[in-house]
Amino acid sequence: MESARGLVTSVSRNEVYSFTKPVHDEIVLVAGLGVEGDSHAGVHVRHQGRVRADPTQPNLRQVHLIHEELFTEVGAKGYEVRAGNLGENVTTRGIDLLGLPVGTILRFGVRATGDSVPASSGHRLGAGDSAPASSGHQLGAGDSAPASSGHRLGAGDPGAASSGHALGAGDSVAGVRGGDGRLAGYDGASGSGVLDGVLAAATAATLDEPTARAAAAVRAAVAREAGAVEARGADPRPALVVAGLRNPCGQINGLRPGLLKEMVGYDEEGNLVRKGGIMTVVLHGGPVRPGDLITAEMPPPPYGPLERV
Repeated sequence: MESARGLVTSVSRNEVYSFTKPVHDEIVLVAGLGVEGDSHAGVHVRHQGRVRADPTQPNLRQVHLIHEELFTEVGAKGYEVRAGNLGENVTTRGIDLLGLPVGTILRFGVRATGDSVPASSGHRLGAGDSAPASSGHQLGAGDSAPASSGHRLGAGDPGAASSGHALGAGDSVAGVRGGDGRLAGYDGASGSGVLDGVLAAATAATLDEPTARAAAAVRAAVAREAGAVEARGADPRPALVVAGLRNPCGQINGLRPGLLKEMVGYDEEGNLVRKGGIMTVVLHGGPVRPGDLITAEMPPPPYGPLERV
């Protein structure tokens, strides 16, 4: 399976609806829902414009990632953009987010060498850490990747026994947690059932063609993960499934007048290129912090391109 690697440089969340998201030291992914405490977490679509159009649509936009190289690109044209300014939850470096195939699984942290079941990371990269084998990604100056970690999964980790709770359009992260802080109805260790709510919403709703293709790719990724668990054991690292591209909207000009035009472009064949990052759903929960390694596991070829979701 082909893979690529990069780094988390910043994480953000916002409990209220706002275009920007404040930076935090850590965010916690919740399987099947999104970022704990973030206004866009849920089974059904949470972005306000999408809710007004059709609240029954599946939420394939649970976690938003943007590559910080974009900030450098627009900065050269006079636009100052910082982490969280464009509403992303995870800011990355060194991985071509826009070039990933739909259905790619993004894992955060590193495997513990020699373990049959990989350990979660959350380890901040520091001097003296050893670097894992690379797929071609070059880490930035001073960066290195740890060989192992002793990170413990926190309260946001899924894995509680199923409660049979059916998530509705207004459900949020807080509404489906048990007394131990774990997500009821989802098995984060095996991947079984973690995205049943989102996929059920996709089955029940009337989808446009790009969204239908994205939902099919997410379903295939869940099936691949189940097969991997059966063959090799569970990988408890926090993980996302790439569903598609963010469609840049007019609110971007509210941040910096004229910035919207820099969020789109055209490739050599004249096709529209959306640069505003990617949208994902949560496959496995757990904490994500700046400095975490990102490993992208591609789906089997032929690869499907990312479309707006």
